[in-house]
Amino acid sequence: MHTIFLTTGLLLLAISSRVFAQQETAIKLPERGPVVTLTEHGPEEVAVRTTITHFFEGMNKSDTMLIKSTLMAGMRLQAVANKQGQVSVKEDDISKFIASVGRAKPGSLDERLGAYDVKIDGDLATAFTPYQFWYNGQQSHCGANAFTLVRVDGAWKVQTIIDTRRKCN
Repeated sequence: MHTIFLTTGLLLLAISSRVFAQQETAIKLPERGPVVTLTEHGPEEVAVRTTITHFFEGMNKSDTMLIKSTLMAGMRLQAVANKQGQVSVKEDDISKFIASVGRAKPGSLDERLGAYDVKIDGDLATAFTPYQFWYNGQQSHCGANAFTLVRVDGAWKVQTIIDTRRKCN
């Protein structure tokens, strides 16, 4: 008799677990207010996107002053590398990057961004966007950028860019 009760109890537990898993969670969390109070594409999100746009406009125009105007002091530029399954993060020297952009022919560096996913909390923002990179009119590679930005004196500045890079069709 105990075996039947235990088996029935496990069956009821399994059924109730399936029913619960199929229903939307109805747990009410205490009200703490929203972390991000901005609406989609609100003024701060537009400002974050504008900073990123100016960075890539500077790159496309070989305008190092425009690029520098978007960056925090001590900004970090990194790339995720995967060589035969070994993943690492490579740090690029931002001053060397800026110098190489300054030597490029205007229009030769063309990074085309896809959809943005921007998150903002106070003076911190992140933006994630896929991209395609074109060099002298030919697609070189593609990947995704992840930006960290900080609002300083009312202006969004890039603190970190980390990206992935791969050959694309």
